[in-house]
Formats: sequence, structure tokens, C-alpha cells
Amino acid sequence: MKPHFRAPEQDDLLRPRLVDTRHESVKPAALIDRGARFFPSHQGRPAPSPRLVAGLMYRQHAFKLSDEAVVARWVENPYHQHFTGETFFRHRPPIDPSSLVRWRKRIGEEGVEWLLIRTP
Repeated sequence: MKPHFRAPEQDDLLRPRLVDTRHESVKPAALIDRGARFFPSHQGRPAPSPRLVAGLMYRQHAFKLSDEAVVARWVENPYHQHFTGETFFRHRPPIDPSSLVRWRKRIGEEGVEWLLIRTP
């Protein structure tokens, strides 16, 4: 039997929404250009979502964090999770911190700069 996926706008009775949508950290999440052209996933294991990786890279740059620190802060902060596209709070890291190294190599310096320039 295939899994049944619920529509993203459908609420879950037992899980409250992740963040207050009026918070100042929520508005930039809607404006970020996540650069899907730099994040193609056509071969191998399915890659994490471009929004997740772009959001983590932006937060890493904005707060001057290491790969490990940005992933750890993501787990602790619901606004970081919302910024990267989550709707409900997650208690486990979304990716291994070493994945960010591979993504930076994959998109190159040009891709990282392009991503950071287009992020508010």
C-alpha cells in the first residue's frame, strides 16, 4: 500500500502549527529565492529539498555558524525550521552536517554567492 500524503494546508488535530505567522522571522521565508537551478537532483539517492539546503546555507552565513552548529540550531529553533519549509516541529536533524559540504561543492562558489545575493 502506498503512503497517503496529506495536503500541506491541511491541519493536524494533534500537532499545532510550528510558528506564529506574525513573527518578524516569518516574512523573509516567503521572499527567499531558493535557486532550484543550482540544486538539480536527477541521479542517485533523492536529495534534501532545495529550500532546506538554501535556508540552512543562508542561516549559516547570516549567523556565522559551522555546519554542525547550523543543523543543531535548526533542531532547537522553530523559526529556523519554518524558514526552511517545515510546517510542524521536528526533533531530529533534517540532514547530516556533512551534506552541506557536498552541496557547496556541487553548486560551487558561484552558486553559493547567487543564493546569498537573492536572499533578503
